[in-house]
Amino acid sequence: MAVIIIPPAILAKLSQKHGVTEQEVHQCFSNITGKLLTDNREDHRTDPATLWFISPTNKGRLLKVCFVPNGDFYLRTCYPPNEVELAIYRKHGQPTDF
Repeated sequence: MAVIIIPPAILAKLSQKHGVTEQEVHQCFSNITGKLLTDNREDHRTDPATLWFISPTNKGRLLKVCFVPNGDFYLRTCYPPNEVELAIYRKHGQPTDF
């Protein structure tokens, strides 16, 4: 089973910039109901590709989670999505819970 890897610098950024906790990241992975989407933007391309999804925490807070799957899941970022990201995910990710 893959492990979610959150480097210390990313964890600090999540807390300070986005108000997101490590526990919320894990909850989002557990609560996902839609598809994983690939981030194809030029400035965000990685090998392997960065994947993302939007999922609620256990308290219903929606967060966008971006990670690189490479055996384990290497978190790149996690933050509250904007309206454009929500619309894209509702259309292409097809979540069942929001």
